[in-house]
Amino acid sequence: MRLLLVEDDPMIGDSIVDGLHGESYAVDWVRNGHDAELAMAAQGYDALLLDLGLPGKEGMDVLHALRTRGVDTPVLIISARDGSAARVAGLDAGADDFLVKPFDLEELLARIRALLRRRVSRSRSVIEHDGLTLDLASHEARFNGAVVKLSAREFALLRVLLDSPGSVVSKRELKEKLYGWNTEVESNTVDVYVHHLRKKFGADFIKNVRGVGYKVAAAA
Repeated sequence: MRLLLVEDDPMIGDSIVDGLHGESYAVDWVRNGHDAELAMAAQGYDALLLDLGLPGKEGMDVLHALRTRGVDTPVLIISARDGSAARVAGLDAGADDFLVKPFDLEELLARIRALLRRRVSRSRSVIEHDGLTLDLASHEARFNGAVVKLSAREFALLRVLLDSPGSVVSKRELKEKLYGWNTEVESNTVDVYVHHLRKKFGADFIKNVRGVGYKVAAAA
């Protein structure tokens, strides 16, 4: 999953990025509202983590502009403004959730998981498909009941494919979901991860649609 973090405090930003990378999220980080709007216009994100007190353009103005344009990306406001008026204003402006600083990383991760579940109409942080179970909270994978060890990238790639079983996801989109800015990616990196996953779950678990991308079969 690829997230955009909009946070002007370098210490807070570094901490959040490190924590999200540790959970296999690809994260792009900008420090002001203007750059946030440019990033949102250039790239599709699974969720936006938005501070309110930003230089140049307030976070609330960024949110209002996005919703006015019809952008429906889930938005989690992260702000030191802890009054009920700020929370009400943010939610009424189109935010999906509001988290007050300082916060625990585990709570942030839980709220992100909740946002992403709602995006795909999933009620809990577990994906089950054709004998495979992915626990998004613990990052544990089981296949036919047995624990399977996956790298962070393998887990993330499977998660993207399992968000829409039966639908083809292009290699380009998979790369965009797995990697943030300033990351050097080999041209065959997706193919390599798919090869590893097929060795663990069977050659037919992930299907190649030649010239288009990859998919997992739709549920029977």
